[in-house]
Amino acid sequence: MATHPVVIIPGDGIGPEVTAVALRVLEAAEAPLSWVTHKAGIAALEDGGDVLPQATLEAIEHERVALKGPCTTPVGKGFASINVQLRKRLNLYAAVRPVRSLPGVRSRYEDVDLIIVRENTEGLYSGVENEVVPGVVMSMKVATEVGCRRIAHWAFRFATQRRRRKITVMHKANIMKLTDGLFLQEAERVHAHEYPNIDLETMIIDAGCMKLVQNPSQFDVLLLENLYGDVVSDLCAGLVGGLGVVPGANIGDRGAIFEAVHGSAPDIAGRDLANPLALLMSAVMMLNYMADEREDPRCKQSADRIKAAYNKALADGCLTRDLGGDLGTRAFGDAVIERLNG
Repeated sequence: MATHPVVIIPGDGIGPEVTAVALRVLEAAEAPLSWVTHKAGIAALEDGGDVLPQATLEAIEHERVALKGPCTTPVGKGFASINVQLRKRLNLYAAVRPVRSLPGVRSRYEDVDLIIVRENTEGLYSGVENEVVPGVVMSMKVATEVGCRRIAHWAFRFATQRRRRKITVMHKANIMKLTDGLFLQEAERVHAHEYPNIDLETMIIDAGCMKLVQNPSQFDVLLLENLYGDVVSDLCAGLVGGLGVVPGANIGDRGAIFEAVHGSAPDIAGRDLANPLALLMSAVMMLNYMADEREDPRCKQSADRIKAAYNKALADGCLTRDLGGDLGTRAFGDAVIERLNG
């Protein structure tokens, strides 16, 4: 039967290892996918090309969906983040990070079930910086009415589709009255005019972070501008066990990239120590997205099977070392595959 082509970017460091496991599980679950492999990041540089080759961009634009392993971003020097470049070049304006408690994964909280929706192309995180004079640098925070309205509309539509009850907009509009004020204004406008079925709550970001660690169960969907969303999504990952147990997606009007949200961890690359769960969970998100976009129920069937299998593996105590277990990367993949038909 026909398959859906997907661009696969293995990434750097542990990326190829966790990607290999994800692909094995997807194949075992009979996901109706075929793979178009491309490189980005250091792997692309070492191959003699740019960090973000034109061929990679064109492939994603053509296939309109990609699964991506982690790519290394140098700190304080070197090339710009591959993730930021991809979001800007492909206009992937909605970052989505579901965060939920998992069976068998110990954390300080139980029954966490949050979705963080982050504007992905504007704000300070977009990296518009320059040196004003020697010794003085400036970073520009840009917010547009179009961008703020677009992400607000996307978040409310998504919450409605997922039968969520409330969106909390976190902001700093008490200080950044123009940029965060615009973000807040557009969320309130979209809510009032189009989605009164969803409750809207607004909260100053610092107070919101305090309340998140006090009681995360009081939140449902969080809507944030770019930089706040980057910080808060990692904070929320810490509520359920860390970046190794949460998936991520970057979605636009003409395509999406699903990715592991953790780093490339070059210090453990090639040692069979990495946890492949985050990329596997992102692959499940991708299948659910494709089930809707491509109108193919086979994608949803495969997604449900994989999710049930890794939940069962975790509940049975099949944990990698970062979660307190002793399984290696490949062994965890084997444990999931064993439970696919269980």
